Amino acid sequence: MESSSTSPAPLESQTFTTMDKDLEAIGAHCQYTYCNQLDFLPFRCESCKGTYCLNHRTETAHKCPRAGEWAAARRKAAALSSTTNSAIPGKPTLLTASQCSHPSCKTYINTLNSVGVGCPTCNRQYCLKHRLKEDHSCSKLIPIGARPSSGPTQAEKAKAAFGRLRVWGKEKQAAVLPKPKPSTAASRIIAVNALKRTAKGDAKVPMDKRIYLYVEAEANTTSSKLPKGEYWYSKDWSVGRVLDAAAKSLQVENVNNRGGGEEERLRVFHVEHGRLLEFGEKTGDVCVNGNTVVLLRGVGPAETD
Repeated sequence: MESSSTSPAPLESQTFTTMDKDLEAIGAHCQYTYCNQLDFLPFRCESCKGTYCLNHRTETAHKCPRAGEWAAARRKAAALSSTTNSAIPGKPTLLTASQCSHPSCKTYINTLNSVGVGCPTCNRQYCLKHRLKEDHSCSKLIPIGARPSSGPTQAEKAKAAFGRLRVWGKEKQAAVLPKPKPSTAASRIIAVNALKRTAKGDAKVPMDKRIYLYVEAEANTTSSKLPKGEYWYSKDWSVGRVLDAAAKSLQVENVNNRGGGEEERLRVFHVEHGRLLEFGEKTGDVCVNGNTVVLLRGVGPAETD
């Protein structure tokens, strides 16, 4: 006798998902009192961790016993993140930019287009072109913030500079004046005429306003040899303007307009008068044709606190 029970036929491949649970197992019931509505997409309250339907999803709608806890936690986390990020420097902008510390460089650093590189030896910031010690003459610079335990004070340095200035000026008076050295009015006229033929200067200066000078600079310059030349300037120019023009012609580093102390500042020394000229003096009032002026560095008066 054949058995009435037969083995089930194998399941065919299906194109849909068979639900092996009842319908109420999908979703969740609203936990709000007297609601208990089945919601297939329930909402979770982050303050009380309860599950609610669409109508009672807000803290006000389900009268959340811990109302505001989630918002307070978010504000606290945001404040902590803001405090942490404030210690990290943001992207460089023009507001945080500064100029390269090299005297002849006008590049702005600490910007999006040009980064700044700090030198650990002199404690200054430079552009990429002058970042190496050899490129910004690091060995000749005094580190920013350095406080030597011993050494000459600024007043002592100024005193020594003036002593060196007087000795150097006397040597110039004896040896540097043009040859032949003018001893009479006639020989002086001859020397000035020769100076006028070789001198260079601004062509815009009228002939009757020109003053012809021998210009030299101390060896502490960007040139390997002692720079000197013959130039004309306007009698109406101030000594400061003549200094700027002379420094440019002789290729002498001039940082007078960038601040700094007397150690880096240039001054004009008048050989015939044996004194330093003030920047505001009128050139035509203190010099005559054929005089010699010298650009010296670090010979100005001592700075006072």
